[in-house]
Amino acid sequence: MRSCVSIMLKPVSGMCNMRCSYCFYADETGKREVPNYGLMSEATLEHILEKTLKECSGWLTIAFQGGEPTLAGLGFYRNMTEIVRRCNVNQCRVEYAFQTNGLLLDREWCRFFAEHRVLVGVSMDGMREIHDANRRDAAGRGTHARVQKRLELLKKHRVDFNILTVLTPEICDNYRAVYGYYRRNGWDYQQYIPCLDPIGEVRGGHPWSLTPEHYRNYLFTAFDCWFRDLQAGRKSYHGYFDNLLLLLNRQPPTVCGMSGTCGMEYVVEADGSVYPCDFYMLDAYRIGNFNEDSLGEMDTRRKKIGFIEESMIPAPQCRECRWGQLCRGGCRRDRDFFTGRLQKNYYCEVYQEFFAAAYPGLIEAYRIIMNKVRA
Repeated sequence: MRSCVSIMLKPVSGMCNMRCSYCFYADETGKREVPNYGLMSEATLEHILEKTLKECSGWLTIAFQGGEPTLAGLGFYRNMTEIVRRCNVNQCRVEYAFQTNGLLLDREWCRFFAEHRVLVGVSMDGMREIHDANRRDAAGRGTHARVQKRLELLKKHRVDFNILTVLTPEICDNYRAVYGYYRRNGWDYQQYIPCLDPIGEVRGGHPWSLTPEHYRNYLFTAFDCWFRDLQAGRKSYHGYFDNLLLLLNRQPPTVCGMSGTCGMEYVVEADGSVYPCDFYMLDAYRIGNFNEDSLGEMDTRRKKIGFIEESMIPAPQCRECRWGQLCRGGCRRDRDFFTGRLQKNYYCEVYQEFFAAAYPGLIEAYRIIMNKVRA
């Protein structure tokens, strides 16, 4: 029995109604023997939920991603909640998260999200010119205006949502404008994900590739915006900076890329195949299938390939780094150059420079927040 279980489901595999130029999952699926597994069957969904709920005694987190998970249809998710209700033999707490490009959201989706308290992440890359440069639909049309309308619909139905922005050079170079645009729209819960280059390629080879210099500009500018608003009593949620505050308070971060080790997650393709990480859904990393294997059997295969154990070995430079307890080596994909062993983080020097400059501000931010908590 496990107190907590986290699963991520891809109910439509890599199917999507958009053709984002930087899509990391399209890159991954294109490197597999079977690129696309189509729509998850009801039998597979039931096997996944039955096995995880049987093993979970406390807290189950179910996240839906893609591809584009709304393509499964709302009926798929209504059926999912019924299976959860029926199979929740240990009466554990079940929480849902849903990552979407937003294009198919309507009132019925919003009512469902509100009823089941689903935390929705909507992909948005700043203003129209920046967003539409990389986030186009299958017909090649920009999607910004449609996504913005769906965000207003979520707000109208009081659905909890955050904005997920992929960090590209355009976002980094125009961050103050992007941040101001989000704040004017009342989108105060923001997460920023560094753009990933295709697996096995030398990094920095695409117009949308995030170079260390661009990432440096982003970190310094974003921290200045976030810290100034915090000082003025207008704090927004920034995924990275707020997790740094958790670390300062000796609490675990909410994202595995800041933990110093990969987590015990089960990322599930539409056919039931399981992988240890969303960024490693390749044939070589397949650890089982919910239609055939138990969680224990999949854990054994995870250990056999050493996925977590390998991530725990720091790069030599990290052993003596004064910022090790905050950086913790960063995300595995930023340490993996697919040469056979993990190396120092691609952004290592950027992190060192950032922490040296921002640490006093982080301490001040921590003090401000703790004083409010105690008041």
